[in-house]
Parts: sequence; C-alpha cells; structure tokens
Amino acid sequence: MAKKPIITAAEAAQWVKDNDVITSGGFVGSCMPEALTKALEKRFLDTGSPKKLTLIYAAGQGNRDGSGADHYAHDGMLKRVIGGHFNLAPALGKLAIENKVEAYNLPQGVIAQLYRDIAGHKLGTLTHVGLNTFADPRIEGGKLNSVTKEDIVEVVNILGQERLLYKAIPLNVAFLRGTYADENGNVTLEHEVCPLEATSIAQAVKNSGGKVVVQVEKIVEAASLDPRLVKIPGIYVDALVIAEDKADHAQCVGCDYDGSMSGEFRIPLTGMKFPPLDAKKIIGRRAAMELTANSVVNLGIGIPEYISMVASEEGIGDYMTLTVEAGPVGGVPQGGSKFGGSVNADSLLDEGYQFDFYDGGGVDLAFLGLAQADKAGNINVSKFGPRIAGCGGFVNITQNAKRVFFCGTFTADGLKTKVEGGKLVVTQEGKERKFIDIVEQITFSGVYAAKTGQPVLYITERAVLELRKDGVYLTEVAPGIDVKTQVVDLMGFEPKMEGTPKLMDSRIFVDALMGLKKS
Repeated sequence: MAKKPIITAAEAAQWVKDNDVITSGGFVGSCMPEALTKALEKRFLDTGSPKKLTLIYAAGQGNRDGSGADHYAHDGMLKRVIGGHFNLAPALGKLAIENKVEAYNLPQGVIAQLYRDIAGHKLGTLTHVGLNTFADPRIEGGKLNSVTKEDIVEVVNILGQERLLYKAIPLNVAFLRGTYADENGNVTLEHEVCPLEATSIAQAVKNSGGKVVVQVEKIVEAASLDPRLVKIPGIYVDALVIAEDKADHAQCVGCDYDGSMSGEFRIPLTGMKFPPLDAKKIIGRRAAMELTANSVVNLGIGIPEYISMVASEEGIGDYMTLTVEAGPVGGVPQGGSKFGGSVNADSLLDEGYQFDFYDGGGVDLAFLGLAQADKAGNINVSKFGPRIAGCGGFVNITQNAKRVFFCGTFTADGLKTKVEGGKLVVTQEGKERKFIDIVEQITFSGVYAAKTGQPVLYITERAVLELRKDGVYLTEVAPGIDVKTQVVDLMGFEPKMEGTPKLMDSRIFVDALMGLKKS
C-alpha cells in the first residue's frame, strides 16, 4: 500500500471547497478533530472561503466555548446544518434561530446509522425512530426555522407498517480523529473514550467519492500497529495530520488523559460522596425504587445521575449495567465535558451498534430528564422559545426502552424545598411550570407510547404521574404536599385520578438508608 501524505491542518483546510458537504466525528468534549476544524475556521475568516458548506454531525460537539461545531458558526460559511444536538454549540444554534442557515435537528442515533447506509449506497435510513415526534414530516420534519424548506424525512409504508425514511446525502469531506496512524494510513483509536462512528463516516465519505482526513497523535512505521485496534483502515484514508498542539487532541476538552476511560486500565471506585436529602435526591430515591436486578439502564445527564448515586448508597449498584449512547457498556458514566465516556467500562462499542441495540428495545429502564410535559404525555427537551437544545439520543432511547421514566423537579427557576418530620415542605415555588397544556416541541411522543403500550412514569419530588392509554394520571403525592394547591393548580392541564393519589413511600423522606437491598 502506498504511504499516505502527511499534511498540515492548514493544508487539509484547503481540501474543502465551496458548497461541499462536510462531516466530522466527536461527542460533547471528546474525539473532536480540533486542529482540523480550527484550521478550516481560520481559512474562512481569512479568505471568506470555503463558503455555503453543509455540515452533518451526529452527537453534539463542543463545550459552549467555541470548540467543536461552533467553528463553523460564521455568516456565510454554512448553507445548511444537519445535527443531532445544538446545546453545546450555541453560536451555531443562534445562526439557526436567526434564519441565517438552513437547519435540521434529527435523532442522533439515526444520523449515526445514516452514515452506514450512505456507505452502502442505500436510499437512506428506514426506521420507526421519530414517528409522531418533531422529526416526523407531518409535524416538523426536523426543521428548525422558516428558511428550511426541503423535506429530508419522508413517511413510507412497508408491509403495512409506517416508517420514516431519512434520506441519504453524499458526503465530500470527513474530518476525523485517531490515536496512532501508520505510514499506510491505518488508524487506531485506543486513547479515545469510544470509537463513535469513525469507521462508518470514513466508509461513507470514501464511497461517496470524497476525501477523508484523520488527525492523530503520532505517525508510526508501516504495518506496526495491532490490526485488532485499527478502526479506520488505510484504504479509507486520504491524508494524515499530526496534532501539534496537545490541547487540540485532548482526550476530553480541558481534561488530562485518563486511561480508565479508554479501557487501558481499571481504577478502584472509592471515596464516593453521597448527596444530601434534597429535591434531586428525593427524585433519585423514588426512581431507584424502579430498579430491577440484572437490568440494562440508560441514565440521562442531570437529575437522572442521582439514581446511580442512590443505588450505590443503597448497595444495589450491581442491579444494573449502565450504558451510554456514545458506545460504553458498563462502568460509571461521566458528566460534563467527559459525557459520553465511562470509567471502567466493560465494552466500548461503535455508536451505531449501540443505537441498534437501543432501537430494538435492548434498554430495560431509561431514566431521562423532564423539561416540559403536556396532557398527551409528550415531553420536550429539545427547543425552548429562542433556544435550540436539540434532541441528541433522547428520541432513540425514550421511544424504545422497555420502560421509561422522566425525572425532574415539578417546577423550575427558583424552587426551594426541605424535608421536615418525614414531610416535604416547599419553601419557595419555582416560577416556571413544567407540566403545561401543549409542549413547544415533541421530543417524546406520548401518543406513540400509548399506541405501543410502553410504560411511562413522570417522577418529581412531590408527585408521580403515569401515562395510560386515556391520558396522564396523578398516582402518588409526597407526604406534606396538598394535591390541589401544590400539584393540580400548578399544572396546565387537569390530570386524571382514580380516587385519592397514594402517598409516596415514607422511606424516601427520611435521611437514612431506605433498605432497597432488602426489599
């Protein structure tokens, strides 16, 4: 095999032409080819070219600091963006809100799988994921603003089954990242938190007739790499770039390398601090009561993370195997700029394969955040007025888990609570209501869940609600909480009830172990 050219990031930026379709890897603050995207940004700012690009990416990329996808967030640089998440690239989201770029938000797992279908020259990705949500063209088709006109998602009927077809898009350029590359272009990823969709992207771009550039730490002698570690074969690679600045190749943004996140070694999990008994822990305790032995679990970021802490405190952490949509199975999922990685994982899968498992119902229990809920049981976590957050893997996970739990405080913005004498006391009510008449955007479809018979609970610090075929029912209330004034009157719809809601388990509101291991 001929040796691959080793070029600078600035030279790689010259390979991108006006109107190209470009894609890159990355997950939050990990696996991002920062040297390449920074060079492309600099070229545009210096010369005004390349312009009118189409950017496609699966997971949110960035740290709200100008990194990742925000390198493309300049007037005229992009014509269109198709992404799975926008919250970590606020400048890019701002362009979409201001109608300065055509913008689509599609389920993260669908985009990860779409790369494989593009590689195979298929018409697109055919799936049930997104039906009855904002990705469904009968609702919004994933479009984020008024200048976005083209339908890139289509409803089709096959064998009497309704499905969505996410259309394939040929790709011109890929910017990827690896650990080592040999002189023939074979690339390993052993220092990354997971392989993501690196193989699929490289295949998709190569089979589209495009160019694949990979940013690496070091070039080594030809044929000296362990073939079992090569995730991007040299036949897919057109050029290599060595990251000169270590900050551009950090394992996670702003973090030192941690081999326990890449599977190099395992570390003892000692010294865990357990949170005090506040509203978030109350939610985590009630949710932890739903854990069952040997369950496969997905935890969202934020309040759902308390479930893992409560489980460890109660000695039932081994009841579940935690998974992350980026690809880790087992271990302890990380947060912040490390989200997507796990310490002491048992396996690091390609992202597309993880979503295959999710889409097929492989997750037993999914605990996700609760931003807005409505009378149909719909959940919105993706768009709030002038702010685009994006759905990420939320649609894939929640639509397909065997049981799904939405966890969050009953109100937001200023809520203060305390526990006294085994009762919950609200000392200051939140200004923002979460249970409203109609959500701003449907990220999770209560209609679809009711149709498929999926069990759904909404767990807050003061009440538990359940989605049934005929609506949302209020089933439990915390001791000390008045059903009318502190629950029903603060909702934008009247929940259904069967008599008086029962009290939440009293053990939740006592600052001592609940004894979940015995129950």
